[in-house]
Amino acid sequence: MMKKVTIFMLSLAMTAAMLSGCSSSNDSSSSSTAETTTAAETTVADETTETTETTEAAEETSQEETVDEEENYDTGDASLDNIRNQDEIGEQELLVLSFGTSYNDSRRLTVGAIENDLEKAFPDFSVRRGFTSNIIIDHVNKRDNVLIDDVDAAMNRAVDNGVKTLVVQPTHLMHGLEYDELVKEVGNYADAFDQVVFGEPLLSSDDDFAKVEKAITEWTAEYDDGKTAICFMGHGTEADSNEIYQKMQDLLTKDGYANYFVGTVEATPSLEDVLAKVQAGDYERVVLEPLMVVAGDHANNDMAGDEDGSWKKTFEDAGYQVECLVRGLGENEAIRQIYVEHAQAAIDSLAKD
Repeated sequence: MMKKVTIFMLSLAMTAAMLSGCSSSNDSSSSSTAETTTAAETTVADETTETTETTEAAEETSQEETVDEEENYDTGDASLDNIRNQDEIGEQELLVLSFGTSYNDSRRLTVGAIENDLEKAFPDFSVRRGFTSNIIIDHVNKRDNVLIDDVDAAMNRAVDNGVKTLVVQPTHLMHGLEYDELVKEVGNYADAFDQVVFGEPLLSSDDDFAKVEKAITEWTAEYDDGKTAICFMGHGTEADSNEIYQKMQDLLTKDGYANYFVGTVEATPSLEDVLAKVQAGDYERVVLEPLMVVAGDHANNDMAGDEDGSWKKTFEDAGYQVECLVRGLGENEAIRQIYVEHAQAAIDSLAKD
């Protein structure tokens, strides 16, 4: 009998209205694909969505898209990072799935920190890692001789170790194509486990938005002096889930954070949109920070780079003093706690199945 991959939805109605995501056509045979449902047995939207959402794989985790094979910069010591691909897992596994990053320090301080917090919160589960970007996996392996599991390797490791209960917690920013693809990909292995359940991405409910708002405003409170525009850079997508950036902007504005601005690298609000808003105010300084889980290629180059077109260079050319905070959301303890809460909700749903 086919088992179900369960997704515990914190706010299904809000997700459907504001953060509509799409499944891909990444199918194997229908006989091996598990039925995807919410904890209330509501099916995840399948393959009837726009082809423009195929760009969401990078946006979904808002980390990095490309890897420079001729790196001329130091990304940190890869040996300090626990890649969590150990065997002897036991019967209960918490698999943390991320897009990935080749920036070693950022990987340890963000994805690694999320994994550490999950391990502390759930000592009865063995925490393991999987990355969805094989480009990043191959690059890190070639450069640092460190091999991180991709999703298939992580799933096969769980099967080979006799895991019975599998909890999957993605570090995605939002619902979207890659999240749904992961549900389907994991579903292909569902028959090997007694129970499989998915946790929600970071921004899944109004409560999540409020918590993220509190986290990022408290994190940047020292810069909130009335003369500084605090600008967050997300990835962006042409898909409907891009609405989360405007939703966060609207929430900040409503709550009185008039000097906080949210933009994206590849969609709207654009850099030009954010610049126009800043120029409409009486600001002397601009602080830039990624609205991304890790501080990878986008944060270091598109945001903080010195080349024409970067956010830093654009604001400097406009006459502002610019400070870049090159840190991923995963470095923030309050942000990590949201992932812990989502994993807890998923684990709590196991008893209901």
